[in-house]
Amino acid sequence: MMKSLSLELINKGSAYSVTRDERDGFFHFFTDNGVHYSVGFLEEDALLSKEAYQLIIANLNNRKSMRDRKVRDTIVSIVDEFFNRNNATLLYICETGDNKQGMRSRLFEYWFSTYNRKAFFTTLSSSVIESDGTINYAAIILRNDNPYLTEIITEFSASIQILNQKPE
Repeated sequence: MMKSLSLELINKGSAYSVTRDERDGFFHFFTDNGVHYSVGFLEEDALLSKEAYQLIIANLNNRKSMRDRKVRDTIVSIVDEFFNRNNATLLYICETGDNKQGMRSRLFEYWFSTYNRKAFFTTLSSSVIESDGTINYAAIILRNDNPYLTEIITEFSASIQILNQKPE
């Protein structure tokens, strides 16, 4: 069970003012350009057997999002608080509805590469090619002190391998 995150601590490290929707527990913020983001964590049990959550990042009003360092800083603050409270796996799957999943994957990897505490974490990124040629991107992030670190990495790698096997 995911431990509750402190909105106060999130806002201490956040570039934008973050609020929490009490109905679903998701965090919301608006950028200087009026983009409304929602960030949350959903329990993930389809891909991983140990405690895992899928990180959801949604642009709710579908406004064009300019490259904005403050968005990264705000999302990183939310993720940082997640890991301060939980020693679970975080799974990020890039949304494919608009064929911008490759860009989202690169942006997420860039955000994490600039994270000042990245040495405390293990990340693994991969892709799955659908039968129609669509490429889906997924990444996991775990704390290095996760007691199941090796097991989770093995399970994630095996799951990706199975998903990439095409039926003959």
